[in-house]
Amino acid sequence: MNCFSRSKAAACAAVLLWAAVASSAAQAQTLAEWVSAAWHRQPEAASTALRQQALQAQAQAAQSWTPEPPALQLSTQTDRLNRNAGSREHEVGIAVPLWLPGERARTADVAHAETTALDARLRAAEWRSAGQVREAFWAWQRAQVDVQAAAERLATARQLAADVARRVQRGDLARADQHQADGAVASALAEQANTHAQLAETAQRLRALAGMAPTPQTIDADAEPAPTPAPGSADWAGHPAVAEAWQRWQTARAQVALLERQQRANPELTLSTTRTRDGRGEPSAQSLTLALRVPLGGGDRHRAKLAQAQADALEAELQWQAEQQRVVADWASAQAKADAAQAQWAAAQERHRLAAEARGFFAKSFSLGETDLPTRLRTEAEAADAARQLQRARVELAAAQSTLRQAAGLLPADAPTALATHGTPRP
Repeated sequence: MNCFSRSKAAACAAVLLWAAVASSAAQAQTLAEWVSAAWHRQPEAASTALRQQALQAQAQAAQSWTPEPPALQLSTQTDRLNRNAGSREHEVGIAVPLWLPGERARTADVAHAETTALDARLRAAEWRSAGQVREAFWAWQRAQVDVQAAAERLATARQLAADVARRVQRGDLARADQHQADGAVASALAEQANTHAQLAETAQRLRALAGMAPTPQTIDADAEPAPTPAPGSADWAGHPAVAEAWQRWQTARAQVALLERQQRANPELTLSTTRTRDGRGEPSAQSLTLALRVPLGGGDRHRAKLAQAQADALEAELQWQAEQQRVVADWASAQAKADAAQAQWAAAQERHRLAAEARGFFAKSFSLGETDLPTRLRTEAEAADAARQLQRARVELAAAQSTLRQAAGLLPADAPTALATHGTPRP
């Protein structure tokens, strides 16, 4: 791409930014880095510079002296095709469109509303992208826990099978016990294969969002501390989804106000000079003309546009109200899930402690011949399941806190944001 052309500068900047993100994304490890990498791959992020240029041009147009550029008028009249008596008339003029009363201010309001709406739309798009990454990231973390648990269960099953094989050779256990131990190994192998398939699926989903393959990493339960706004008193106007709906409504209202001023087409002021000659040998005469063209009304077309704009404004207002209710409901649901995850984490810790103690008891009694193999296998399975549930509960707690931050309209704490968060005034 030729980046030396001024018209292509913004497009080149977006392409270079995309390439830079793709080259540095391979080092991303934290959730914030995944969110940042995924956001820069979104079409909204790539087209931001061009959209901002378009809105700047629209704002500058609203500040101009005329609603449209002036037009040059040229005309000539002659009798060469009929009498050919030398009659000539040449006219040169300029036609200047004029703003309707209040139209210029309303046009500036529309440009300002659309600029603010673009900012809100970018914030909402980044927030939605973060929600997709959060969902995929924690699904991948859950799959990692399952893979680790399956590996530990397989190692324990193999160790137990080797112990049983030695005791079978000594005659302490029957060959049926060997079959049971080998069956436990086969079951652990099948579970391991299934967990690896799930891990590959979640890794590919995350890669599709962020453009890179994830590598195994330690789970950080405090990766996203839970937000603490008081329910019922939180300012939901700053939530990206609510702010986007609000700005969409404000833009629609500005469009209605503009159309109410544009009840007719723009007047047109024409200044022209005419040079005429009645015939050959006659002296030329020159005159100056000042004309004003005023359309009488917009008619049915204007009424149709105004009604459509009013309907859009009403729909945007109702969507804004519905969005407020939805985010409050999402927050309440996420808070309930976070509380449940906290309780499950505490219960999983207690279960893991008890299962580990019981495992030690039965392992010792089995080595002394006081416990049969099925009981030992059951206690091993319970201990392995308790360990897996403990790790899974830890991930679920971190995921619940992340979901709570998503419901509150927050990005990861150290993730770069497209825009600063500002509260949106209420009507």
